Amino acid sequence: MRSPHAQRLARLRGLYGIVDDGSPLDPVAWARALASGGARAIQLRFKRTPPRAAIEIGRAVRAACPGVLLLLNDRPDLALLCDADGVHVGEEDLSPADARRVVGPDRLVGATARGVGEARAAIASGADHLGVGPIFPSATKPLAVRPLGLDGLAAVVRALAPSPVVAISGIDGENVASVAQTGCAAAAVIGAIGGAADPEAAARTIARAFEASR
Repeated sequence: MRSPHAQRLARLRGLYGIVDDGSPLDPVAWARALASGGARAIQLRFKRTPPRAAIEIGRAVRAACPGVLLLLNDRPDLALLCDADGVHVGEEDLSPADARRVVGPDRLVGATARGVGEARAAIASGADHLGVGPIFPSATKPLAVRPLGLDGLAAVVRALAPSPVVAISGIDGENVASVAQTGCAAAAVIGAIGGAADPEAAARTIARAFEASR
């Protein structure tokens, strides 16, 4: 029988929706739309929300979307308090090793990587999957680094196999099929869903396009 960690990691596939507190959308409603639209994983990215409110929202999302992998950005302590499935840490957050010490062996630890070298270092430090990007120019924030493009993403996927790679930045319904064809495990999407008139329909379109192109 597979461990809880292995079971979670095997589910990290398809649409990986990101709920950002910089949007006017209600985060719980946004998460519900993602789950109903076919997202397999949801990351709560709370840069502005105080910890107590973040925990309340995280618990509400956990209750509303029980079948979806739930990860918190930056904060492994909040991930535990929300009964999330894991945490994602960026370049200036806790190291993957320190995040792993907090969440333990059963939960997921994702880390940001810009290329093969950073990705390998993150895996060696305790990450079990990578958020790799930017793939395309972002519609939600300015980028300080040059986008990797599809060829750069494919190179990381090949080098890191079998560790799952989640592609991020600028992914939408028009390019998600090409992203899926690189062999990445999942595609992280923010603006193309959160900024859509019908987030659930947008999520469904992107989730289906990704699955059809793998």
